[in-house]
Amino acid sequence: MNGNYTITRSERKTVAQYHYARYKNRTPLANSQAHSTAERTFEFHYAHYKNRTPLANSQAHSTAERTFEFHYAYYKTILSPKNGMNLYRGCTHGCIYCDSRSACYQMKHDFEDIEVKRNAVQILESQLKRKRKLGMIGTGAMCDPYIHLEEELQITRQCLEVIERYGFGLAIQTKSSRILRDLDLLQKIHRGYKCVVQITLTTFDEDLCRIIEPDVSTTAERFEVLKTMRDAGIPTVVWLCPILPFINDSEENLRGLLDYCVKAKVSGIINCGFGTTMREGSREYFYKKLDEHFPGMKQKYIQTFSNNYECPSPNTARLWDVYRDVCRKNGILYKANDVFAEMHKPPKGAEQLSLFD
Repeated sequence: MNGNYTITRSERKTVAQYHYARYKNRTPLANSQAHSTAERTFEFHYAHYKNRTPLANSQAHSTAERTFEFHYAYYKTILSPKNGMNLYRGCTHGCIYCDSRSACYQMKHDFEDIEVKRNAVQILESQLKRKRKLGMIGTGAMCDPYIHLEEELQITRQCLEVIERYGFGLAIQTKSSRILRDLDLLQKIHRGYKCVVQITLTTFDEDLCRIIEPDVSTTAERFEVLKTMRDAGIPTVVWLCPILPFINDSEENLRGLLDYCVKAKVSGIINCGFGTTMREGSREYFYKKLDEHFPGMKQKYIQTFSNNYECPSPNTARLWDVYRDVCRKNGILYKANDVFAEMHKPPKGAEQLSLFD
């Protein structure tokens, strides 16, 4: 490897398992119940929402007066065997590369028609009551917990209240500055057990960010979130992905993002390799957006990667050198297995729950 760090098969498997876990418990109790409220329309007006996060200016501007569709479904469980959960199915952030659009996840509705887990809060409380050991609860691996509907429905906030009430920890992942609304709860959870906030960063270029991630906080706004968490004493982890070949795979882009990480004093960075992945469902949407915004780029992808699942950047070797060097110099964990281990490690003094509590 010439001294470079390359993601191992074990780490790739760890990341894949982390993303896939929440779909093991996805079967609704009764489809008829879900469809009875399907196709509901929610008129969302930022100007009248009292608690809109001030940082999210790009979110507010790009989605003002926009209509969102959602429907309800009832679920038997909310937590996976490894304590992962996703409170919504689908997303309205519009990221052109989103893997959650893939057909393998068997989403039976339009991706932007959000499936809301109506009884999520009650099920979470029921499951946490029965657990014998405290631990970390993870959310956001596949569907962002701070999509637009969360401002009104507040399902994520209610679940955070349950997690805090029962003394569990939290590892939460998002691209949205809406998470700042719940800073008070994140601090309480961290004081009681442990809280780790994970933020995804893909491109240092704000204009490019608005193209590939059009309806969510820009990179600069997410950087402000990281700094806010730093100042609040909450540890952070950055997901540095995807790095799209021929689009944001430059050394300049990487150094800009790493500079943000250093300034925000993140604890670790998870990088699944410099490149992206594509499969049925996500590939078609990605290519459609390439045609809209990057003329000729789809043909370049097809010629270079054909129908491959993994699409590595031709700059991978150099980017790994830069990534490893900056992380080592600044004491940032950069191997995926190390970051996951640290993120889910119980705090000192954490004890087994009493059956009589």
